[in-house]
Amino acid sequence: MKSEFVIGTRGSLLARSQTELVAAALRSAFGDVAFRVVTVRTSGDAIADQALHAVGGKGLFTKELEDALADRRIDLAVHSLKDLPTQFPRGLVLGAVPTREDPRDALIGPDISQLQSKKELTIGTCSLRRAAQLRRLFPHVRIVDLRGNLDTRLKKVSDAAVDAAVLAVAGLRRIGLADRISHTFAPDQMLPAPGQGALAVEIRADDPNAAELVHTIHCPRSFACVTAEREVLRRLEAGCHAPLGALAEVGDGQLRLRARVLSLDGRRCCETQVEGSLDRPTEIGGEAAARLLEAGAAEFLNGS
Repeated sequence: MKSEFVIGTRGSLLARSQTELVAAALRSAFGDVAFRVVTVRTSGDAIADQALHAVGGKGLFTKELEDALADRRIDLAVHSLKDLPTQFPRGLVLGAVPTREDPRDALIGPDISQLQSKKELTIGTCSLRRAAQLRRLFPHVRIVDLRGNLDTRLKKVSDAAVDAAVLAVAGLRRIGLADRISHTFAPDQMLPAPGQGALAVEIRADDPNAAELVHTIHCPRSFACVTAEREVLRRLEAGCHAPLGALAEVGDGQLRLRARVLSLDGRRCCETQVEGSLDRPTEIGGEAAARLLEAGAAEFLNGS
C-alpha cells in the first residue's frame, strides 16, 4: 500500500466540497495514509456561456480528470455521478459510490405559490430535463439558460438576473446553503437526473490498492439505485440531449424505479415504473427503458 494517494477534483466550490467529503472519509478509515487533493480544470468549467447539450454534454466535466487518472497523475477522481457518461474509458472503472444525498431538485427564489399563481416569472436552468418539467408544471413561466457553477447561479438569482433557478438539493446541502431552498420538488412534480445526488469515485482498473481503499466508503444500496437509473440512460442513449428523469428508491428489500421522458415543450410525456429485486438493478433499468420506448419515447429522444 502506498503512503500517499492523490485525489483529483474540479475546481468549483461544490466539486471541492464533495471531494473533501470523500477525502475525509478515507482519512478516517486509513489514518496512516495521506490523501492529497489536486484541482484539474475541465472543459465544462472553461465553457460557461453555452448549453451543455450544444457543446458536448456530460463528458465535458470528466475528460481531463480521466486523462489525469489514466496518466497516473492522480490515483482517484471524484465526480458528481450525474456528470459521468455511462461508458468508461478503457482502463478506468467506477470504484465506489458513497451514500447518496437527497436526489431531488430545489427551487431557489420565490415561493412555489408564486409560480402556481401564473405570475410571469423567469426561471433559469441549463438542463433540458428541468426545463421540460417546469414547462409541464408551469406553462406560463419563461425558461432561460443559466450556466455557471452552483455559486454563480445562486448569485444570478440574488442579483435578479433571473427570478428563480432550479438546482440540486444535494449540491446546496454540501456547500451549506440549503437555507436558500424555497421549495423541494417531489418526484411526482420533477424526476431528477439519473445519478443525481450521488458521488462517483473513479479509479484505474489495474490499481487494487485504490480499489481496496474506496471499497470502505462504497454504499451498495446507493449503487443499486444509480445503476438502475443509469441503465435507462444508457439504453435510451439520452445523455444531455433529451429531457429524461429517473429515480430509484429502496423499500422492503425491493428496488422501485420511476423514469420519465418528455417533449422539449413539456406537453407530452412517457412515464413508467418498474419494481424488482435489489440485486437486479441493471435488468430493472433495462425493462424501464424498453417500456418507455414502447410508449413512444423515441420521438422525444430525437429532440422533438
